[in-house]
Amino acid sequence: MDDLGKGLEEAAGRVDRLMTVLLADGRRPPRLMEAMRHAFFAGGKRMRPFLVLESARLFGIEGEAPLHVAAALEAIHCYSLVHDDLPTMDDDDMRRGKPTVHRAYDEATAILAGDGLLTLAFAILSSQGTGIPAGRRGKLTNRLAIAAGIDGMVGGQMLDLGAEGRFRASGKPLKLGEKAVRRLQALKTGALIEFAVTSGGILAPRAERAEKQALTVYGRELGLAFQIRDDLLDVEGEAAMVGKAVAKDAEKGKATLVSLLGIEGARRELDRATENGRAAIAAAFGPRAARLIALLDFNRARQH
Repeated sequence: MDDLGKGLEEAAGRVDRLMTVLLADGRRPPRLMEAMRHAFFAGGKRMRPFLVLESARLFGIEGEAPLHVAAALEAIHCYSLVHDDLPTMDDDDMRRGKPTVHRAYDEATAILAGDGLLTLAFAILSSQGTGIPAGRRGKLTNRLAIAAGIDGMVGGQMLDLGAEGRFRASGKPLKLGEKAVRRLQALKTGALIEFAVTSGGILAPRAERAEKQALTVYGRELGLAFQIRDDLLDVEGEAAMVGKAVAKDAEKGKATLVSLLGIEGARRELDRATENGRAAIAAAFGPRAARLIALLDFNRARQH
């Protein structure tokens, strides 16, 4: 296993161990907790937790503080997948090769499981047990709320539904230009990834402005590159490898850079974003950023 693989595995293991404790039944409704565990422990790369832990490590920060930020962020990511998969949203039966929560249980349970993960995230992050000083804890909580909410992921999801033509009498998809598609995707996918990367700079009391700016650029470019790779996989991938249904974007008329630029144009944009992210993070952190650079290359070639 290469160093990036070790880093991803380590991040996944640490976050999963913490969440096993935090998602214990206790006196909570057993069916709800079972569904939340189904959603959280369904597999996945745990890329966002890795980004939190790795960005903090750039400043020599390890331990419980970044781990709790990572767990909170992954809880929000998993909640968003539960709700995305619902029949009224993307209507997916499979996620990461397993039945989606509403298929394994029912729609009402899936909605509440998503709600539970979302609110648990802020309970995790705002707790004094994180070991994060109150001021930085408040800033992280605020930034995560923005990234996950109407000015981030939720806002982007609404734009995505609108682009499908959901709210038009004709039902016809909107013809968005490149600028509008980039904004939609920066909100829907990029905001949480950017938060993950910039959280290390918030945790670090003496992070320099240039370092924080480099993390922001890296996060934005990685978010764009990640979404483009996902969209390419929807066109070119196989369901068994990707872990969910493919070829759904074109069927629904989704606005993507692949639909606007074509496959080759999207690949060129993927390469551009990858190289911009590499240049920004390497200039600020040098060899310390080796794993973050490796993640850009991994994303460019990933098959799921």
